[in-house]
Amino acid sequence: MKDIIVIVGPTGIGKTKLSIELAKKLNAEIINGDSVAVYKGLDIGSAKPTIEEQEKIPHHLLDIVNIEEEYSVYDYQQDVRKKIVELTKKKKQIIIVGGTGLYIKAALYDYRFAEGTTHNKYDNLTNEELAEKIKQYQIECQEENNRQRLVRLLNKLENGEEITKYKDQCLYPIKVIGLTTSRDILYERINKRVDIMIKNGLLEEVTSLKEKYKVSRILNSGIGYKEFYDYFYKEKPLTEVIDKIKKDSRRFAKRQYTFFNHQFHTKWFNVDFNNFNNTIEEVYDYINRDHNK
Repeated sequence: MKDIIVIVGPTGIGKTKLSIELAKKLNAEIINGDSVAVYKGLDIGSAKPTIEEQEKIPHHLLDIVNIEEEYSVYDYQQDVRKKIVELTKKKKQIIIVGGTGLYIKAALYDYRFAEGTTHNKYDNLTNEELAEKIKQYQIECQEENNRQRLVRLLNKLENGEEITKYKDQCLYPIKVIGLTTSRDILYERINKRVDIMIKNGLLEEVTSLKEKYKVSRILNSGIGYKEFYDYFYKEKPLTEVIDKIKKDSRRFAKRQYTFFNHQFHTKWFNVDFNNFNNTIEEVYDYINRDHNK
C-alpha cells in the first residue's frame, strides 16, 4: 500500500489548492478532513471546494450529512476507513486534506470508541463549561470550539469509560504534509478570507439556514456559523459578528498548529504565496523521494 498523503495546517493556508494539484500529479482521489464540510449546505463558511475548484478530481466525504443530523468523530472514522479500503482496491493514491486534526487522527490511528453507554447532550452547558468539567478529570481539551468532541469526551469520562491507550498506533503508512507561514501573514490571510466569504454570500447562506439553528448542533458549533446566532437572536451588528469570526478563526489556527505539532510526525513547508507552484513542487519532490519504495 502506498503512503496515504495527509495535508494539514491552519485555516486559510492553501491546503485545498495543494491537494488538488498533487492529486493531478499522483492520480489520486481526495478525502475531506474537515468536520464542517461533511454537511450539506455549509459551503461558504467551511471554504468547501466548489465543483470548479475540484477540477474533476474525485472528492469523498463532502456533502454527506444533513445539518439537522448528528455526525461524530466515530462516524467519520468509520467512513474514512471504508473509503481507504475502496480506493486501495482501485489502486488509487489517497490524499486526506483538512484542518480537523482529531477527526483525521481518529481515522488513521487506533482510536477505539465504546458504544452503548449513556449519552448526555449537556444542552444546559456552554462549550467553556464543558471544557472546565473535562479539566476536572486532569485532561486538557485541544478543541474547545468543537462541541461534539467536548460532549463525547465528557460522556466517556462520566461513564467511567477507559480513554484509549492505543491512539498513538498508526494503522496505515502515511506521510503528513504541513503548510505554514509567519503568524502575521497567516492572520492577515484569515482576516481577508473572512471578508471574501462575506462578499461571496456567507450572510445569505446562513440567513437561509436561520430556523435550523434551533435543531442543528453544527450551526451552533462551527466557526463561521455559530457566530451568527448572536446576529439572528441577540441582534448584534454584522460588523461585530464578522470580527468575532476572524477572532475565532485566528484562535483556531493556533490550536491547529498545536495539535498537528504534537499529534503527527509532520513535515512542515513554508508556503510561497508569491508563487504557489514552488510549494507544490517542493512537496511533490518530498513525496517522491521514496514514494515507490
